[in-house]
Order: sequence, then structure tokens, then C-alpha cells
Amino acid sequence: MAAMAKQNSSSLSARFSRWRGWVQTTFLAVWLMPFVKLHNICGPVFHCYACPLSTFACPIGVLANFSAIHVVPFLALGTLIAGGALFGTFFCGWVCPFGWLQDMLAKIPTPRFRIPHWLGYLRYGVLLGMVFIIPFLYGEGHPLFFCRQCPAGALEGAIPNVVQLALAHQPVVWPSVSKIVILALVLSAMLFTQRPWCGVFCPLGAIYGLCNRVSAVFLRVNQTTCTSCALCKRTCRYDVVPFESSSDTRCNRCLECTRCEAITVDSILSRGKTPSAGDAPTAESCDIRKS
Repeated sequence: MAAMAKQNSSSLSARFSRWRGWVQTTFLAVWLMPFVKLHNICGPVFHCYACPLSTFACPIGVLANFSAIHVVPFLALGTLIAGGALFGTFFCGWVCPFGWLQDMLAKIPTPRFRIPHWLGYLRYGVLLGMVFIIPFLYGEGHPLFFCRQCPAGALEGAIPNVVQLALAHQPVVWPSVSKIVILALVLSAMLFTQRPWCGVFCPLGAIYGLCNRVSAVFLRVNQTTCTSCALCKRTCRYDVVPFESSSDTRCNRCLECTRCEAITVDSILSRGKTPSAGDAPTAESCDIRKS
């Protein structure tokens, strides 16, 4: 009975993962609700509030701007702490609009290469340097102020603003060359590697990645039943090895690895439960599902 419950739980996660694109698209509609402006409330995702259709404020933009004026942004910090403590990078994998864009472009059949692990540490440099230190020391006028170079800001805010002004026959305010170049490079990289912005540069992903180790909802590897078949490693598109570290900071919790029945979505409510010896995944469950 215990083995059947474990199998059903894992199978449900694996089936649900196939609906991730639809879930992301549904949340995209929430972040782009027309005629709804709640910019005094921070959303939990990376999305520029300069976008004409943005519903909520961007937490990274708020952190950077408040750092520039030397004020503690309690609302943004509270949003990130609460979201990270509850779900970690589930936000990145399931509801982030910039993540959705990268996943959609990943469907284009182009050659793909892996990002070296060490490049992921650049996210923390971006977070500390461009979101906190530079704004605090030099203000928002510095060229390395995060929002001045943000590709989401260029795509969702600057370019639509140029179009709007041009259509209204008003003087066009052009974004900086560096901002457009960064956007072009990031979009190009999306065609040849999996989520380059998330894995290398995203400061919000850096925060949520750290929360993976302490979040209330997490991925649980049943070490007593894991056969080290490496199915989860072969399935993962982000070069994570779930059976070694299910709380890896690079994991965006897409749930693809739950095709192996030794990995399930769990929560702190059941963290103390011990697995049954009869919960071992079958040979069939660790073989056929490689596609």
C-alpha cells in the first residue's frame, strides 16, 4: 500500500509537469492583465513594471531603486522571503514570464550546449553589485544600475514605449545601445542553451535558488529506494543531478525528474516521515520513461 501511494504521488507529479507550459501561460495572463495596475504590490517574478501591461511591481526593480535612495523596501523583501520560504524556485519554473519566454524559444529545434556550472555564480555578482552596491553608492544614474541594463526592461518596457510614442507621433525616447545589445545577446543565447538568463544572470533566481534548501515545498529523494539509475540526471535540462542534490540552486523545479518514482514533491508537513522498504522504484519505472 505504501509503495502504491508513493508511485501514485510521483506519477501525479510527472503528469502535472507536462502541463507546465499551460500553467506558465495562465500566469502570464495574470502578469499582463490589461487595465489593472497594482504597482504598489510586488509580484514574486521577474517582470518589468515599465511594461504597459504589467500588473505588479518587479521585486528586483524595487530593491534596486530603494537601494539608490537608501530606504529599506520592506514590502519587496517580505514578498521574496515569503515566496522563497514557501516555494523556492517553483516560481522560476512555473510562473515567471521571462522563464516562459525562454521555455518557448527552447522549443525551436536548434543545437544546444550546456552552461558551465561555475557561470551560475555570476547571478550573485549581479544581485550584490548591480542591484545593491552600485545603486547604493552611485544612485540610479550609474550605467551599471540594474534597471538600465535589464533585458526584461528592454523587451517589456523600452521597446513597447518606443512603439507607443512612434504611433502617437511623439518624440521617441530610445533605449541605450548597451541595453539593446544585452537583450539581443540574451535572446540569441536562448536559442542555443536552456534558460541562459535564469542560469547565469538572474538576480531573482539567485535569491530563490538559495531558498531551495529551506523552502516548505521541495523535491524529496528517497535515498533508501533510489537505485542511482541516473534517470533524473538524463531527464534534467539544466544539468542538475537530483539524486545527489534535490535542492540544487540551479534547479527550477520543473518536476521532469519526478518521472523517477524515487523523487517526489514533498513538504515540511511530511518531512519527518520515513520511507518504506517496499517503496523502491521498479525496473520498468526507471527505464521506459527516458523520453
